[in-house]
Amino acid sequence: MPERTATCACGKLIVTCSGDPIRISVCHCLDCQRRTGSTYGIGAFFARNDVEANGSFRTFRRDSDSGSAVSFHFCPDCGSTVFWEPEQRPDMVAVAVGSFADPAFPAPSQSVFNERRHSWVPPLA
Repeated sequence: MPERTATCACGKLIVTCSGDPIRISVCHCLDCQRRTGSTYGIGAFFARNDVEANGSFRTFRRDSDSGSAVSFHFCPDCGSTVFWEPEQRPDMVAVAVGSFADPAFPAPSQSVFNERRHSWVPPLA
């Protein structure tokens, strides 16, 4: 069973994930665009029991475009969002794919809120 490690930019918040992600999703919603400072966010969703967070973090909770709340956890020192918990999926924890800093990380399998996708961003194949 593979083990993957995600960290914030300063390395003080570490998330260890056992096994493969259940799914990897690109989100084009406006809130993910604002959260990442990019045109989309990418999250790898793992079973809650397969995720362990170490280090201090702060939490920002907001309603999602789907209507349920999401709690985003970020490093209080560098501000990097490393993982989040979607209220509608209490059995899962999402981890920001970029936090793994692994160019060999598996590609996303789904794309959501495609109506908000920037026209110059290619759709998933």
